[in-house]
Amino acid sequence: MKQVVFEIVSNRALTGSVYEMVLSGDTSAITRPGQFVELSLEGLFLRRPISVCNYDEGKMTLIYKVVGKGTEQMAHLTVGTKIDTLTGLGNGFNDEEECCAPLLVGGGVGVPPLYRLARNLIAKGKQVTVVLGFNTATEIFYREQFEAIGAKVIVATADGSYGVKGFVTDAIKESGVNADYFYSCGPLPMLRALTLALDIDGEISLEERMGCGFGICMGCSIMTTAGAKRVCKEGPVFRKEEIVW
Repeated sequence: MKQVVFEIVSNRALTGSVYEMVLSGDTSAITRPGQFVELSLEGLFLRRPISVCNYDEGKMTLIYKVVGKGTEQMAHLTVGTKIDTLTGLGNGFNDEEECCAPLLVGGGVGVPPLYRLARNLIAKGKQVTVVLGFNTATEIFYREQFEAIGAKVIVATADGSYGVKGFVTDAIKESGVNADYFYSCGPLPMLRALTLALDIDGEISLEERMGCGFGICMGCSIMTTAGAKRVCKEGPVFRKEEIVW
């Protein structure tokens, strides 16, 4: 963990409620895809945890959905604004796993941390398939970005307005995806359905409300096969067999 002051380079809407924020600053503490940061916002006591979509030396991209006071404030922050940030939080995905054809599955705002993971896996020569799940066509984001880095992209919408009608599990079944490992991030019902539907090993990233974000308050603890673990510290990424549903 490292405390860094980042400066906003851009902050734009991708859909009606989903925004992309690019910041400049020291990203050296971010070492694995799937890690997250915590932002200090004026007038709010608790920092806001946001997963890292992409990072390079000196630059970081966050994608967030406006759902409350913190994210509403973030949507109105302008270029040049400085944000006190805790970086390098969480364990992240293991992109060194032995596999040839990984499947990446994201639901809604669970999509962002999979982007840098896809970049890493493609750079290692993996044949990456990405399945993105949304409620409707107007909520879709980052499909083109995944395609641009060489991933095969399949989109599912619950209302059938784009791509496969139904959930990500429907899209995987209908598309006949042949994968030997999976990575996923999204709402709990999606993650549970996915782990039950897939007979291959994999990792899931959990989304939980957090207090401190670095393992002190225990507020984000969940039950695993090895006992209680903190999503912010031992997670947010767990192997699928660890989770007690």
